[in-house]
Amino acid sequence: MWKYVARRTALALGTLFVLSLIVYLLVDISIDPLDDLRANPAPNRPQLIASRVAMLELDKSWLVRYWHWFTSFITGDMGTAWRSGNTVSSLMGTAVATSFSLVIAATVIALVLGSCVGIVSALRQYTGFDYSITFVSFILYSLPVFWVAVLLKQFLAIGLNNFLADPGLNVVGVLIFAAVFGLFWVGAIGGSGRRRAVVFLTATAVTFGTIAFIVTTGWLDHPRIGYPGMIVFGLGMTYGITVLMAGRGNRKAILSAFTTWAVGIGVFYGVQWLFYYVNAGWPLIFLLLLSAIGVGCLIGWLFGGDDRAVSMRVAAVVAFLMGAMTFADRLLQAYPSYYNNTFIDGRVISTIGEGNINLIVNNSDFWLLQMDRFTHLLLPTLALVLISFASYTRYQRGAMLEVMNQDYIRTARAKGLPERVVITRHALRNALMPLAAIVPVDLVTLVGGAIMTETIFSWAGMGQLFITSLHQAEIDPIMAYVMITGAFTLIMALLADFFYALLDPRIRVNA
Repeated sequence: MWKYVARRTALALGTLFVLSLIVYLLVDISIDPLDDLRANPAPNRPQLIASRVAMLELDKSWLVRYWHWFTSFITGDMGTAWRSGNTVSSLMGTAVATSFSLVIAATVIALVLGSCVGIVSALRQYTGFDYSITFVSFILYSLPVFWVAVLLKQFLAIGLNNFLADPGLNVVGVLIFAAVFGLFWVGAIGGSGRRRAVVFLTATAVTFGTIAFIVTTGWLDHPRIGYPGMIVFGLGMTYGITVLMAGRGNRKAILSAFTTWAVGIGVFYGVQWLFYYVNAGWPLIFLLLLSAIGVGCLIGWLFGGDDRAVSMRVAAVVAFLMGAMTFADRLLQAYPSYYNNTFIDGRVISTIGEGNINLIVNNSDFWLLQMDRFTHLLLPTLALVLISFASYTRYQRGAMLEVMNQDYIRTARAKGLPERVVITRHALRNALMPLAAIVPVDLVTLVGGAIMTETIFSWAGMGQLFITSLHQAEIDPIMAYVMITGAFTLIMALLADFFYALLDPRIRVNA
């Protein structure tokens, strides 16, 4: 394997070198750093032109200038954006962090939702649910992202901010939404006519009751998950995870999962006091999350019996989700302070920027700043999720349909394995293989090319930096952008190969 990695690394470095050489030549031909001076009516225009030519070494061959840039780049000096005087390292560091925070969240959400819906759509092939998901996917896939972003700003941001200022229950609208949600679950779960009726009525009633409770009880003014939410949602989540990953008959996994849930309920109280006395930060959050997963694995190991691996996986997932709910509850506690903040003035959902600069400068509260970050991240992430969700749904549906018709699936069923085991243990793993090749490419595309989204929402990401540098004829930021996105592309391609080997034991990366 190490020989394979070394060979791919050497090939990647050679590819980056050739890429940088070609792109430098093309950019040098396409931009004109003297364009603004040529139309300058100032009497000292020749002196200004000569000064800029000397500063940018335009009197030398492009190959000489490329070599100067390349030798500096490999030593860690990315150059300077000569118009502003800022170093490319500082500009690129901010842009990369901005783009990654936007893209990673959108990709993870779209991947999880798209994969789940695509799998269910494949298992319910040629049903009303399948046709509906296919129809919605094609609509979302055909929508231009800039149009979706504008609609989100107009109807979601402005409309939701007005609603939060004066919330009211539209009974007819909520009933229609609840009925549509009930139909979704009917199509996803399926079954006999009686079962469908029970699922529809239950899902519709629960959805309507939840929305009515949120709107009419003042929950929107002081949102919390609290102990009732942790108990109810935690129980449902624990039961669903256990059934999906281990089945109803695995008592050891059930004991491990519900023990982890009980421990999570108890820890929930202590964490509230911890956050009250200790200044929170991302290192502490990640440490607590890793500790929760470790405790879940320990519980699964203690109660797992002979099949400890399944119990440990189930308990670890439950611990992770309970920790995520605890984090979400503490974040929601910052909402009233955020809503009433002078710089927010009740307009919670923001349409521009990565954060409220006045709030960032004048506040140091971790939870308040994360709430501000979340509200600014909501719309651009949703715009990217809607587009990516459609493609992931179609890919996953097609892959699942292909796998379900394979001989080894029929053999597994013929041996009497439960349908849950056939799907989760045999079909799902191979059905994820196409996504192992698609997701890395999409991730690179979004990191380097979310230009429309970043422009509409005024996010100073990598795509926006590339366009700005191109307009201002600054070659150093452009080349840094090309090298970072190129390196990221090659790394993702290497990871895709490892994902293939992980999902399919027939593939060996050292072949």
